Amino acid sequence: MEFEVTRDTRNELLGRREVDFSLSFDGATPSRMQVVGKLAAVLNVPEKQVVLDSLKTSFGLTACTGSARVYDTEERRNQIERSFLLKRGVPKPKEEGA
Repeated sequence: MEFEVTRDTRNELLGRREVDFSLSFDGATPSRMQVVGKLAAVLNVPEKQVVLDSLKTSFGLTACTGSARVYDTEERRNQIERSFLLKRGVPKPKEEGA
């Protein structure tokens, strides 16, 4: 998985960085959690501070573009971000029984 940051701007008012990136891969499109992990590793921040906003893949290509927001603290992320974006892409806990 090749990763390139195309734009990285600082938003002081909201205490975050707004990052656009391009990603090339082999095989299937990587999951949102894999992309967040790779982005956190490239930017050297904890995964809990990264929110993946969009991930767009064109038909037939093994490349995609996306945007993400990287917060200064996890508390700041929880104050600002909408709850559905925080839950998106996170695996559901397995139910016991049944």
